[in-house]
Amino acid sequence: MAKTARATPKIVELYVELQDIEPLIWRRLLVPVTITLPKLHDVLQHTLGWTDSHLHCFAFGARTFSMPYDEMFEAMEMEDERRKTLGGVLGSDLREFEYAYDFGDGWRCHVTVVPRPDADPDRTYPLCIGGARAVPPDDVGGPPGYERFLAAIRDPEHEEHDEMLAWVGGAFDPEGFDLNVVNRILRFGRA
Repeated sequence: MAKTARATPKIVELYVELQDIEPLIWRRLLVPVTITLPKLHDVLQHTLGWTDSHLHCFAFGARTFSMPYDEMFEAMEMEDERRKTLGGVLGSDLREFEYAYDFGDGWRCHVTVVPRPDADPDRTYPLCIGGARAVPPDDVGGPPGYERFLAAIRDPEHEEHDEMLAWVGGAFDPEGFDLNVVNRILRFGRA
């Protein structure tokens, strides 16, 4: 029996940098240009290790997209992301965008887009191809809160050391990043 050929998807490489944190936390992803913005949000949540517990938005130039969530959505002049694809909002010449998550903590990611003509028909996309460092946990308090959190967990004598470790589940390695775990989650869902 003849093997049916799969269409090779058109892909782009996304280089994602979490802003306002040193040393740099980054991810490099390959995604199809046909990915919807809600699915891209899911991919970013999984690759960054966040829990999708907060609001988010994408900013492509002067246009901002999010899920419609309440009366503030229209007041913030955001467009509904649900039927938008990455390729559709990027157009032919836009090569960067912003992804914001948790408006209270204020996490911002700068995303650089690089066209990739070499999609592999035997690979499954999206695919994470690189990264460095763990992303701060949800609800840590943004960049200043993350600095306080790291100071507390690194110093056993710190008054909040035990409390912070318990809050984060017992351990946190700020240098930790496992490419295989991320791709397993992208392919099969959370473990």
